[in-house]
Amino acid sequence: MKLTILFGGASFEHEISIVSAITLKEKLSNFDLSFIFCDVDHKFYLIEASKMKAVTFSKGEHKKMPELTLAEGGFVQKSLLSKTMHNNVVLNLIHGADGEDGTVAALFDFYSIKYIGPRLNASVFSYDKRYTKYLCEAIDVKYVKYNVLTKDEHKHIDIAMPVIVKPASLGSSIGVSIVKDENELDYALDTAFEFDKTVIVEPFLEGVKEYNLAGYYANGEMHYSIVEEPQKEEFLDFEKKYMDFSRCEQVLKADISEELEKRLMSNFERVYRGLFEGSLIRCDFFVHNDEILLNEINPIPGSMANYLFEDFSAALEALSESLPHSKRVKVSYEYIHSISKAKGK
Repeated sequence: MKLTILFGGASFEHEISIVSAITLKEKLSNFDLSFIFCDVDHKFYLIEASKMKAVTFSKGEHKKMPELTLAEGGFVQKSLLSKTMHNNVVLNLIHGADGEDGTVAALFDFYSIKYIGPRLNASVFSYDKRYTKYLCEAIDVKYVKYNVLTKDEHKHIDIAMPVIVKPASLGSSIGVSIVKDENELDYALDTAFEFDKTVIVEPFLEGVKEYNLAGYYANGEMHYSIVEEPQKEEFLDFEKKYMDFSRCEQVLKADISEELEKRLMSNFERVYRGLFEGSLIRCDFFVHNDEILLNEINPIPGSMANYLFEDFSAALEALSESLPHSKRVKVSYEYIHSISKAKGK
């Protein structure tokens, strides 16, 4: 299968996206892969597969490679005498801003480029954690209670300590703090506000169990990964998640009952259906006092959560064959012609 991996982007998760792309190069060795790097200036470069190494980007060597532009149906590589069209299905592997906030989705839809990844509406509801809570209310999925604080106007926190403070629109645990005492709150807020103008405050739940489940819709049905119970301490910090993005060995299935597995899948499907078609997502759930709570939606999970699937290559092939298609509006100009004819012009 031919597949183009788009990675990079102008976000705090830029380097994580590079790690993800390098990991998928190894994981999808049976694919005919091409790689397009989006730098922080939003320039696109076609990267040689042999150059898919971290130092290529840290040393700026990518700037010596062919620069691409967007056109109807794909990316274009221009030279003095010719131009080459790159119109494979694109896998959007840009984590954070640009990739998960809907920017890339809007560009691809505008240029009619086929892609694996969240569409614009899905990006809106998964990128900002406030909107994820709103989505949960609409689809009857339970979630952790929360307060919203803004940089310009702090609001009273009515959640008892300990709490988790996190930027509203960032992943990979960047800017996240556990606050156990009132004296630690100001520092935690200052840290979170360095990354976002809006902050979410949630209770730190004691005795909570966490389960990760990935899936996608293809060939008329939902397909699920195994359920993983991540092994971690109080919370998965940035360094641990950064290393997690390079995982390619399948993890062990969580030791849970069939009944709980079905409940997790049911909640996942309610989140996915009607919004995330065309993408492979991962939902992170909490189980607390026998209630399933959605923690967050990962619309472009690190390394696409390949380690949760028995056959990740087959999953991507099936997904690429089941991408949603948006129809272009046909314009006939009949209205303008009728006006011109009536005016004799």
